[in-house]
Amino acid sequence: MRLLKTITINHEIYIKRCLQLAKNGIGATRPNPSVGALIVLQNKIIGEGFTGNYGGSHAEVNAINAVIDKSVLRNATLYVTLEPCSHFGKTPPCADLIVSHGIKKVVIGCIDANVLVAGKGIDRLKKAGCKVVVGVLESECKEHHKRFFTFQHKKRPFIILKWAVTADGFIAPKSKNKQKPVFISNQYSQQLVHKWRSQEHAILVGTTTAIVDNPELNVRSWFGNSPIRIVLDRNFKIPADANLFDTAVKTIVITDLANKKTHARISTSAKVSVVVNNPLIFEQIDFSRNFVKQLCDVFYKHQIQSVIIEGGTKTLQTFIDENYWDEARIFFSDVNFHSGVKAPVFLGALQEEKKTMNDLLKIYRND
Repeated sequence: MRLLKTITINHEIYIKRCLQLAKNGIGATRPNPSVGALIVLQNKIIGEGFTGNYGGSHAEVNAINAVIDKSVLRNATLYVTLEPCSHFGKTPPCADLIVSHGIKKVVIGCIDANVLVAGKGIDRLKKAGCKVVVGVLESECKEHHKRFFTFQHKKRPFIILKWAVTADGFIAPKSKNKQKPVFISNQYSQQLVHKWRSQEHAILVGTTTAIVDNPELNVRSWFGNSPIRIVLDRNFKIPADANLFDTAVKTIVITDLANKKTHARISTSAKVSVVVNNPLIFEQIDFSRNFVKQLCDVFYKHQIQSVIIEGGTKTLQTFIDENYWDEARIFFSDVNFHSGVKAPVFLGALQEEKKTMNDLLKIYRND
């Protein structure tokens, strides 16, 4: 009697590949999550895809489109990091597309947190006779989609604190001669920061940083889109010709004074040219109470899913003290200032550390 060998399919291998694919879309798909998907037939990958730029095709669509002979899809399995959508947005529901091609098995990393989906995509697939496996590498998939999940669950963006600190504990000198940043970290660390900027939705600095450093807060040393710039300017101390007001990138100015006065002040600058698609936006909050909570409400209003806080110690410490942060990325340098502005004080769980030449990067999570 001949015994048939049973082949056990390792779903984790294919979800890991989906996660690799999903990383290609980080920074371009927002406010949609960057999803990865692939099609497997007889233990061979026959189609792959990740989410396109916002308004473009979703990962499942791109993976299915990559399969030349669509007739084989009826015998194939689709793997995806996040539950296929079940509603109409910029594109039709992915669940309907999967059903229309007769795909009989779908393996999902994690359930969508968006109330418009949240299990409805899975129900649609099951009702069509599709076998659905959920929760493969669920923690890894949720980690990848951390920006999307934080935004959906907490109604605020995923908040990243970032600074560089000298060996003697300072993040800036007490004074300097020129109106530009004094870099503590090396050029490789600085390039990595620009990569991070391309991956995140927005970047925020406080008034002092905007005045003293006159930063551009864009992506100059990496590829990708520059983040939305957010600047705190409670009492209109920042010069109207500052780089942050050049309208090259969408910029949100947070103030507690009337918008009319703000517009009049900014419009006096010859440097500012109004660009329809990249306007200066002014949001008014009460700086005297629940400051960070109000900021998060502004972020949510503008559908911002992640933000890097690159402000000075005062701004960073405010987010820390009010416990509105998810991740802290700190470069520890071997240079010394001997005096200057002390680094923020915080408690967090160390998740990762690595060297970038003479700098040591440590990444902490707020547990």
